[in-house]
Amino acid sequence: PGTLLVHAVWVDEEDRKRIADRGASVVHNPESNMKLASGVAPIPELIEQGVPVGLGTDGSASNNNLDLFEEMDFAAKLHKVNRLDPTMMDAETVLNMATTDGADAIGLGKVVGSLEEGKMADVIVLDMQKPHLVPMYHPVSHIVYAAKGSDVRDVIVNGKVLVKDGRLLTIDLEKLFERVTEVGRLIKK
Repeated sequence: PGTLLVHAVWVDEEDRKRIADRGASVVHNPESNMKLASGVAPIPELIEQGVPVGLGTDGSASNNNLDLFEEMDFAAKLHKVNRLDPTMMDAETVLNMATTDGADAIGLGKVVGSLEEGKMADVIVLDMQKPHLVPMYHPVSHIVYAAKGSDVRDVIVNGKVLVKDGRLLTIDLEKLFERVTEVGRLIKK
């Protein structure tokens, strides 16, 4: 308990059993793993063995894109093509990895990850009236396969509104971008 394995692309059957038996969790970073050609984690087997699996983006050095919606899309499709099975990693499983199962994987399932009495009010509101999201037949499938981070309209964390109508309320982005650009130049020297 308390052990969080990130990537887990080279675990074998014995490793998976040990991970499950010891109560460890896994964070799946499919886009990073694809970019670096590091392998495909046996996520369906880990889930089947009861291992809490969350979804991550890794970092900008190995992913360039920290869009969790894109990670959901990649997580679902990677395992379908890897197994040549279109039923592998359905949309609900992947959405759970980004929400409830992800919270469980990092030991915060009693506090965040779902909208329930007693948990923090962490909510995102999506603008579903965009060309790539209309028409919508199955909301969960649409969120996993079609939505993007840029579709997030509002963000509420522990009841506090941080983003409203796509505008960040807590950080001056212009100043932040200037500072990040400056630091980037210093790093590049």
